[in-house]
Amino acid sequence: PLGITVTVFQWNNYVDVQVTMSAQPGQDGACGNFNGDHSDDTTATIMKRIGARVRPSESLLSGKAKIDFTPQMQKMMAAECKETTRATAQSTCATELGELATVKNMVFSCMFDTCFGMNVR
Repeated sequence: PLGITVTVFQWNNYVDVQVTMSAQPGQDGACGNFNGDHSDDTTATIMKRIGARVRPSESLLSGKAKIDFTPQMQKMMAAECKETTRATAQSTCATELGELATVKNMVFSCMFDTCFGMNVR
């Protein structure tokens, strides 16, 4: 509908999804806001605009996501993310997540994104 095409690539342990569509008014998310300015499509700027996670009441998907935070992720964060960054991320994530902060591993997942996901898309 509306000229939207969704292509799903299913792998052994994850899926990739490609959505092809024209920009919509107010569109924003993990891939940016489609305003042609790539400097405001970093993880930090996206999180500032729309928050750390999609609230359950705003999700367009059925079901509930399983949020994993593996021992390997924990070791990587401890070894490669500065303690000051982790502490700031924990506080910021807990605040920004609001009700979602109580979901198992959600704060740790957000912290991991803060430590390692701050790249330009």
